[in-house]
Amino acid sequence: MRILSFISALALLGITSVRAEFIAGSALIDVTPTSFPVLVNGGFTSKTANSVTTPVSARSLAFSDGKEKIVMVVVDSCMIPRELIDEVKTNASKKAGIPTDHILISAVHTHSAPSCMSILGTEADPNYVPFLKQKLVEAITTPLENMRPAQIAWGEIDAADYTALRRWVIHPKFIREDPFGNPTVRANMHAATDWKQVTGVSGPEDPILSIIAVQSTEGKPIGLIANFSMHYFGDTAISADYFGRFSNGMQDKLDLGKTGFVAMMSQGCSGDVWRHDYEKTPTRGEKGGTIEEYSANMVGLAMKAISDLKYERPESISIAETRMMLPYRVPDKQKLEWGQRIAQEIGDRLPKTQTEVYAKEQIYLDAKKETEVVVQGIRLGDKIAIASTPTETYAISGLKIKAASPIRNTMVIELANGADGYIPPCEQHLLGGYNTWPARSAGLEVHAEAKITEAAIQMLEKSISKPRVDRRATDGPAAKSILARNPRAYWRLEEFAGPRVVDSSPNGLDAIYEPHIVYYLPGPQSSAYAKGGINRSAFFVGDRLASRVPQINAGDYTVALWFWSGTAQGVMDAPEWIFSRGTDFGSRAIGEHVGLKEDASGVRTLVYEGAGKTITSKVDHPVKRWHWHHLAIVRTGEKIQLFLDGVAVGDSTAHPKSSPADTLYFGGSCTGDENFEGRLDEIAVFDRALPADEIAKLVQEAATK
Repeated sequence: MRILSFISALALLGITSVRAEFIAGSALIDVTPTSFPVLVNGGFTSKTANSVTTPVSARSLAFSDGKEKIVMVVVDSCMIPRELIDEVKTNASKKAGIPTDHILISAVHTHSAPSCMSILGTEADPNYVPFLKQKLVEAITTPLENMRPAQIAWGEIDAADYTALRRWVIHPKFIREDPFGNPTVRANMHAATDWKQVTGVSGPEDPILSIIAVQSTEGKPIGLIANFSMHYFGDTAISADYFGRFSNGMQDKLDLGKTGFVAMMSQGCSGDVWRHDYEKTPTRGEKGGTIEEYSANMVGLAMKAISDLKYERPESISIAETRMMLPYRVPDKQKLEWGQRIAQEIGDRLPKTQTEVYAKEQIYLDAKKETEVVVQGIRLGDKIAIASTPTETYAISGLKIKAASPIRNTMVIELANGADGYIPPCEQHLLGGYNTWPARSAGLEVHAEAKITEAAIQMLEKSISKPRVDRRATDGPAAKSILARNPRAYWRLEEFAGPRVVDSSPNGLDAIYEPHIVYYLPGPQSSAYAKGGINRSAFFVGDRLASRVPQINAGDYTVALWFWSGTAQGVMDAPEWIFSRGTDFGSRAIGEHVGLKEDASGVRTLVYEGAGKTITSKVDHPVKRWHWHHLAIVRTGEKIQLFLDGVAVGDSTAHPKSSPADTLYFGGSCTGDENFEGRLDEIAVFDRALPADEIAKLVQEAATK
C-alpha cells in the first residue's frame, strides 16, 4: 500500500520514473599457480617454470545502472581460449545472475604466464586450467558483491616513447622463406635488426595510453582500467610482465587508505607493435630501461593523465555482443600431406623446430575447419565506450574502430572473450611473415580483420544507439591551399584500406591501389596538411596507384607529390620509379617516367626518362633515405622540368604533346617493374604548368606550422 501511494504521489507531481543509481565495484583475485613445474605460453616450443617472479592476477570491475550489469575482467595470461571463457561465464552467471553476454574477460598477453591454451608448441597445463576456471568465476562474482555509488572519468596521454612498430617491410632483394619452404616473407617481426634489408615499418602505431577511472561519490578510488598498445616487455616466468607492475604501481599511488582500490592494464591493439623503436637503432635493446623502469614510467604518465579529471555519474550503461563463425585457412592437400608426414616422424615427442610446429598446426586447422569469435561493444554513460576483439589485432585495426566510434573516448581491448590469433588486414597477408603463417596463432581467413573490425564498430553503434562517424583528420591549410588551386585530381592517400583512392577535388577522379600497398602510415608535415590529427600516407611495397586522367595529354601539366624512400644505400641496383605516364605493362620508350637513381658512391638523385631522353638531377641536392621530399614534374610544351623540395634540379626536351597516354602511375613504372619502395602522399595533378615560384610556394606552405 505504501509503495502504491508513493508511486501515485510521484505521478501527481509529474514524475513518472526514478533515476537509477550508478554503482561500481572492483576485485583482485590471485591466479598464481600453486603447483610446479607449470607450462608457460608465449614461445614457439614448449617451456616450463618452477618459480614465481611476480604474482599473476585476475583484476575486475563491475558496473550497474540499476537495470544493466557489466563485469570486465583482465587476466595476467598470454591467451585464454573462448571455450574456457564461455564455461567460466556460464558458471558465474548461475552463481551471480549476470547474463553471460554482459561479461568481458581479456588476457594481457604476458609471455611469462601459466599456459591455459594449447597453441604452437605448448599445451595447456592440465593442473592449472581447473584452478584458473575457479578463480575467474570468483573474479566475476566478487566485484558484484561490493558495489557502491560511483562516478567515472576518462583520461588519456600520448605515450609514443613506449611503443613502436616491430613489423618491418623487407626489401624484395632480401625476401625470406616461410616454414613451408616458400620465399614469401616480405615483412616480419623484428626484421629491422639489419637496416640494409628493410624499407620501413609496415603500419601505424597507436601511442595513446587511455584510462577509465572509477571512484565513489565521496571521491575515494574504486578502480581503474588502462589500455595501451604494447605487446609485452619480457620477463622471467612466472610473471605478470609490465601489466602487473603498472597495476600495482597505480595502486600504490592511489590506494593510500588501503580501501581495496584495483588498477588494471588491459592490452590494446598490439599485434604488430613492441617497445623497441628500430627507426632509432637496429640494436634490439630495452626501451625505457629495465622492466621496473618501464613500468614506473608508464605509471608516471598515467598519473599525469588522471591529474585533473572531471568525474560524472552515468545515467545508463549498455553492452552489445555478437558471435560469428569464421573459417580457418585450412591447408590444401599438398600442405596437409606435408604436415602429416612430419607429424608422423615426430611421433609422441614435442615439436622442436618451427617447421615441426607448423606441420602439426596444419593437421589441427584441417580438423577444426572453423571457429566461433566473440565481439563486444560497451557504453558507460554517453562519453565513454569500449570495443573488444578476440584476437591479436594490429594497431591500424584499433585506429579504424576508434575513428568510427560514435563516442570519441573509446578504448579497444584485444584478446577479449577468446584467443583467435593474429588478424592482419587483408593486404598484410600478401607480405607474409610470422603473423600470417596458418596456425592457431594466426589461422583465421584472410578477410577476418575486416569482418571483426566491422563487427566491433557495429556493436559500438548498437550499444550507443548512434551511427558511426569519421574521426580522421580533416584538411589542414596546406591541403586547402592545393584545393584552392583547382587541381585536376588530388589524392591525399588517407585510406585505411584499398583499392579505392579518393579524389579530394570536385572532379571525382578516384584512383585504384594495386594489392601490395599498406596504409595509414604517418605522412609529411602533419600540422600543415591535417587538422585534428596526423597526416597519413600510403606505403608502396611492390605495387602502384593508377588513374586515368582525361585531357592530361592535351597540353601542359604539373604533378606534385611528397615521397619517402625506404631502400637502403647500396641496395638500389636500378632506378625505382615514382611516377610514370604510359600504357599498362607497355614499354617505357613511350610516355615519361620519373624515379630515383643511385650512383656508385651511394648518392641518390632524381632521374627522368622519356622519348629516348634522360635527365639526372643535380648531385648537390641529393635524396635522403627515410626523409620526406617534395617532387614536382612540370611539362611546358615539349619541355619537362623537375623540382626537388621546391628547387629546379634539371630540365630537358621531351616527346611531343600528342602522346596518347593519359594513364598515370604512382609508386611504379607503367611496365610494372622496378617499382618504388617507400611512401607517397599528397599527390596533386594540374592540367597546366605551374610556374617555379608557385612550386616553391607549395613547399613553403607545407613547412608552415
